[in-house]
Amino acid sequence: MLFNSIEFAIFLPVVFALYWLLPDKYRNMLLLTASCIFYMSWNAAYILLMGSCILISYTAGILIDKRPQRKKLIFGIAAVLSFLLLGYFKYYNFLIDTLHNISLMLGGGPVDLMKDILLPVGISFYTFQSVGYVADVSRGKVKAEKNLLDYAAFVSFFPQLVAGPIERTQNLLPQIKRPKVFTYEKASYGAKLMLWGFYKKLVIADVLGAYVDRIYWNITAYKGLDLIIAIIFHTIQLYCDFSGYSDIARGSAKLLGIDLMVNFRSPFFASSVRDFWRRWHISLTTWFKDYVYIPLGGNRKGMFRKDLNLMITFFLSGLWHGSAWHFVMWGCVNGFAQVIESWFKKPIEKFREKKAGRIFCTLYADAVFAAALVFFRAQSVGEGFYAFRHSFDGFLSGSWFNNGILLWPLPFAVILFSIVVMLVYDYASLKTDVIEWTAKQPALIRYGLYIFVAMMVMLFKASGSTEFVYFQF
Repeated sequence: MLFNSIEFAIFLPVVFALYWLLPDKYRNMLLLTASCIFYMSWNAAYILLMGSCILISYTAGILIDKRPQRKKLIFGIAAVLSFLLLGYFKYYNFLIDTLHNISLMLGGGPVDLMKDILLPVGISFYTFQSVGYVADVSRGKVKAEKNLLDYAAFVSFFPQLVAGPIERTQNLLPQIKRPKVFTYEKASYGAKLMLWGFYKKLVIADVLGAYVDRIYWNITAYKGLDLIIAIIFHTIQLYCDFSGYSDIARGSAKLLGIDLMVNFRSPFFASSVRDFWRRWHISLTTWFKDYVYIPLGGNRKGMFRKDLNLMITFFLSGLWHGSAWHFVMWGCVNGFAQVIESWFKKPIEKFREKKAGRIFCTLYADAVFAAALVFFRAQSVGEGFYAFRHSFDGFLSGSWFNNGILLWPLPFAVILFSIVVMLVYDYASLKTDVIEWTAKQPALIRYGLYIFVAMMVMLFKASGSTEFVYFQF
């Protein structure tokens, strides 16, 4: 059940109406039921996996509460069991394929243990959320949740179930448990946030995705400016697709009286690669920081260990995103860029003191991120390097745009205008909450802006519904 589907357009209003009509004591039961229906709409069997993950982490929390002297052992067992489930579905084929290639390189026979294993939607997200819960209980940050219904509603909360944000126990679980009172202001804010998310997804991401897919599905057939445009478009597409999902998720949650964490904070206006990652997919970045980088030693054990810990963290982040070496390469490029940046921290900070320096650093951070995303989108490491080798073919000879892919079939002016609107919104968001600001404007301006965004969605959205990019992770 996609957010951008007719089914969800029926599902959410029904859940919303029932949720606020029911007495508070029945709402979490409704939430859990709705979340199970939402998740089973992809494949009913997937509910067994999510249920197993919920029971493992719930039981581990209870056992840690009863036997705190064994908390490290209990946490370790829970983490291993949870990650074994994730690993089997996400990395089995990757592991066998890697062993097969190594065997052939060493002169051995083929390793033929491949299975047609489909990745259950959302498994990476709810696994990380539940393991984070057990870690927090083990560290004494939160108390073990005794109510299985409340805990199951926390892990399976449908707005953020399949693509995040990866919520922290301290933020979401208390909201699930406490009584909620309907407020028009929060519901109205949620609806407007959803509209903005649909704008980014339907008007920008899906339209750009048609061009990006055309290039990346047969990347070796293209050179020059075709590749440059695809790289830029893909960067914007991924941001609008994923941040659009997060906005719709947060808006849906607000309709139910729940606040999810902000997952993106205007990343294209970051002043460094490190700052970019403080603004991009914040829930995952902070998860890796708190549960991988800091336990490894963080920056407490000298420069070399800090750099090594950073590289390990981004290596694992790349592996989390996908069971292929090009995702690992993407993670390592982002980690290495931050390592290099840290070596020149003082001169960079001095350079950024001037306006021109800040602008250059912002463009540099965006360029590094876009370049790294080539490996993220390519089908292999080799295809990624092909894009870099051939992006400027024909630049000096004047045949840079050599494959004749014209932009006129796309509503290019509308795309460009839509992107500018998005960037203006993000820039304004650096200093103010745009949705709250809009709500305070005179009725003519306020409703004019709402109608403008709604009309853009209706008139210029891509044809057909497409999945959100992060569903595959």
